[in-house]
Amino acid sequence: MTQEEIKRHRVESILKEIIPEALGTLDDPLLNTLGVTDVVCSKGRSDAKVYLDKSVLSADEQKIILKKLHSLSGYIQNHCKQSEGWFKAPYMTFEFDEQPDKISHLEELFAKIHKEIKGDDEK
Repeated sequence: MTQEEIKRHRVESILKEIIPEALGTLDDPLLNTLGVTDVVCSKGRSDAKVYLDKSVLSADEQKIILKKLHSLSGYIQNHCKQSEGWFKAPYMTFEFDEQPDKISHLEELFAKIHKEIKGDDEK
């Protein structure tokens, strides 16, 4: 792993901790309880994709939250800069994490395959 990759991973882990703190300072109950599942920074660390947990949210709530976060991204960037003493923070884009759904679907498929294989063995 190169020095640049190490720095990028360090920034990602710091952002993963600081962004929920920034969201917690807001007076919006929808945003206060959001969980950050992952943060992925670009190669130069100028942009960051923030993945959010969507497990208890409806599709309408997700749209509302993304609009609010888009308008509050500057505030969140400033919070990150100030809390870490950075000169600049990455530009953040927010989206909901689809990985848990994909993993769940794959597990269902594997269970189905396993069940079919066991059924064939019994015949």
